[in-house]
Amino acid sequence: MSKKDEYVEKLKLQLDAWSADIDELEARARKVDVEMRSKCDEQLVILRARRDEAKNKLKEIQESAGEAWQELRKGGDMAWDAIKHALVEARKKFGE
Repeated sequence: MSKKDEYVEKLKLQLDAWSADIDELEARARKVDVEMRSKCDEQLVILRARRDEAKNKLKEIQESAGEAWQELRKGGDMAWDAIKHALVEARKKFGE
């Protein structure tokens, strides 16, 4: 397996884990009062946007030819950091 394939596989697994985290937070958001729900919904919108951005970067990396994926990796790493940060912030808002 190439380094690119290993990197892509790692990103796919992480995206799956983050999607599960977002689903869990959505379920918890449905159980809170209206005022808190609004704050939770705002965080969920941010999380979904960050996840979609990470998915797009993953797709770019997968479709890249040769060593071009190394340059795209920088953008992918930035997208990953953004979603990690968004999840930390969401968990704070959700009281974790």
